[in-house]
Amino acid sequence: MKARSSIQQLFEYAGKYKYLTISSWVLSALSALAALIPFYYIWKIIQEVLRVSPDFSKAEGVSHYGWMAVLSATVSMLIYIGALMCSHIAAFHVQTKIRITAMEHILTLPLGFLDSEGTGRIRKIVNESSEATETYLAHQLPDRAGALATPFGLLVLLLVFDWRLGLLSLIPVILAFLIMGMMTGNKMKKKMEEYQNSLGEMSNEAVEYVRGIPVVKTFGQSVFSFKRFKASIDNYEKWVISYTKDLRIPMVCYTTIINAVFAVLIGAAFAFGGNGADSVFLLNLMFYIIITPIITVTLNKIMFSSEEAMIVEDAMKRINSIMERKPFSVSSRPQEPADSSITFKNVSFCYENAAKDAVHNVNLDIKAGEHVAFVGPSGGGKTTLASLAARFFDVTEGEITIGGVNVKDISATKLMDTVSFVFQDSKLLKMSILENVRMGRPDADREEVAQALKDAQCWDIIEKLPQGMDTVIGSKGTYVSGGEAQRISIARAMLKNAPILILDEATAFADPDNESKVQTAFARLSGSKTVIMIAHRLSTITGVDTIYVLKDGCIEEAGNHEQLLENKKSYAHMWSAYNESVNWKIGKEAVKA
Repeated sequence: MKARSSIQQLFEYAGKYKYLTISSWVLSALSALAALIPFYYIWKIIQEVLRVSPDFSKAEGVSHYGWMAVLSATVSMLIYIGALMCSHIAAFHVQTKIRITAMEHILTLPLGFLDSEGTGRIRKIVNESSEATETYLAHQLPDRAGALATPFGLLVLLLVFDWRLGLLSLIPVILAFLIMGMMTGNKMKKKMEEYQNSLGEMSNEAVEYVRGIPVVKTFGQSVFSFKRFKASIDNYEKWVISYTKDLRIPMVCYTTIINAVFAVLIGAAFAFGGNGADSVFLLNLMFYIIITPIITVTLNKIMFSSEEAMIVEDAMKRINSIMERKPFSVSSRPQEPADSSITFKNVSFCYENAAKDAVHNVNLDIKAGEHVAFVGPSGGGKTTLASLAARFFDVTEGEITIGGVNVKDISATKLMDTVSFVFQDSKLLKMSILENVRMGRPDADREEVAQALKDAQCWDIIEKLPQGMDTVIGSKGTYVSGGEAQRISIARAMLKNAPILILDEATAFADPDNESKVQTAFARLSGSKTVIMIAHRLSTITGVDTIYVLKDGCIEEAGNHEQLLENKKSYAHMWSAYNESVNWKIGKEAVKA
């Protein structure tokens, strides 16, 4: 099947507005041809002046020709304005349509897609790629149509008055086109793709770096501590220098040639009129010197539109890379879970392009209302296993059931109503605390939100803020600490009141005071819910029903706190190491030193 061109894809997004785009091309071409008419009247003015020279008082038609030139230039400008109006209306519609379509499709994709791709990269694709299509449709394509129409009009003008000078004027044009082909060919398409890739990587790493600024400030680090971010900047620098060097010679030659048409004409003047030029040759020579700069402008428009075409082609590829992602399968007959129990049956999962499974052949049964914990070394599969339960990803092998129903057979809305997450890095949007919490249940009233905040031990936060619940986070220097943000996230989960709760390192950023309040909030939040806790602070999970120790994606051992200590295996060693770290103190000798 033949791949669709960028224009075909843009027309699909444009719908009925594609006729406005086509109209803009036609109008721009007509405007370009009309813009050549004033040069004819300029030629007539020069002819009239040379005819009556030196008695210029006999030049009766100069005023008429001048006004005709102004009129035709005005008509050309008005036609071009009409072309831009048509192209902009279509371009804005296409840009909006692309963004809406892409975002609607992203909403159907697994939540893990955002983590695996990176929010910076996705933002760049949706925003900047769609923005590139707007510039292309609104400006570059109409200008390209005009630039392609101009040579036909120029060809007539160049050959009608003096075919010898006209043909000589075309020699630099042909050479410039050959050089332009070198700069805008398939090799440059590859370079443009590399350029966009390097920009996307740098944008994504910049987002991650900004998120890590608190760590940078706390530990006095620099950008060099973020090796991936620095590497992305270094790669971009190398690419830009290499690309610039590759284009240095052809760009110099191209610029010299298209600006040197007059030099060819001067040479022609010596060759054809060296023994004394007649008035007709002199008239035509002056006309050609005036009109040939249009060739330079036209060629530059064609070159830049060709470059923009490569950018748009790459932008559409990136948009398609999102649109081609298959959404999760949706059952034609969605089922309701009987309860909040969770069962993992021979579950394996491998991330895209990973060398091995993140979790492998996991079997466990969590009864409704049971509280369990996943512990183990980093990279052991704890968060991945919990994410699979919420269907952030689909399992590679096996199945996961909630209330006896495969998660694939539960509607997305029902699954989100059934499972609630509290992450270690709580995200609060730049809106009021009221609206942040209300995201858990959009139809909740102020009283219900206030009660959730009180149950989550957040009322001390509300009381110190200038507008209470209506205070906008992130505005006018109003921020909350990591532990406070965690409690607000718990209030959101409380308002949602889902029967299954997943706590992923929920006390990671809490200071001792906040941790105490967070634990109190957890106690109220958990209640009779089915709870999965992921924790490194082992003291927070000693009272759960079952602790699962994960290592290399497999369950190494399981049991309650006392049973696992008696086993004297991995968990017992982890507990011992944890207590040593908690009880560690700086010795007096170290302090004195």
